[in-house]
Amino acid sequence: MPPAHSMPPTPVLQTPRLVLRPVCSKDAPVIQRRFPRWEVVRWLNARIPWPYPADGAAAYVAACLDEMARGEKSHWAIIPKSGPADLIGVIDLWPDDGDSHDQRGFWLDPDFQGKGLMTEAADRVTDYAFRTLDWPHLWLTNAQDNHASRRIKEKQGARLVDLRIGNYVGGRGPLMVWQLTQENWLIRQAAPSVAA
Repeated sequence: MPPAHSMPPTPVLQTPRLVLRPVCSKDAPVIQRRFPRWEVVRWLNARIPWPYPADGAAAYVAACLDEMARGEKSHWAIIPKSGPADLIGVIDLWPDDGDSHDQRGFWLDPDFQGKGLMTEAADRVTDYAFRTLDWPHLWLTNAQDNHASRRIKEKQGARLVDLRIGNYVGGRGPLMVWQLTQENWLIRQAAPSVAA
């Protein structure tokens, strides 16, 4: 089922350690520097050109700005409050189109991985989808071998519902399809956290 209405203007969101602000034109040189690494792109959709062209980030940012202007997607630059002042990754959100079973995507510079930053960003964007946009569910996907992305879905309480074949920059392979419901998310957020 196509989305009934478009996305609102992309808001600035905050977490304890991050500012998520709409992607803008000045981000292109930073994306061109941080994004084209094999460990970032290997599990991403094969539509991404590889080797990454010199104008890849400029074309990507232009597409992001067009999608936000048309209300099709939200694209956030992930910026640590403690620095650096420019983005270290991107996270995207879009309505359920009833077909692709995918509504969120992200990447993070490997120099900043392993610190829980992407989980923090994904949690904030997920909360926005469920509390502000009042979406009933989120469809999420990842390459089966992308263990870090898979772990974020597991920590958020998503349920694995399908296994397909996906086309990635690194070739074809199993694609995990998850669903996270608004009800389960809100219950998990209301539960007191338990120290490990």
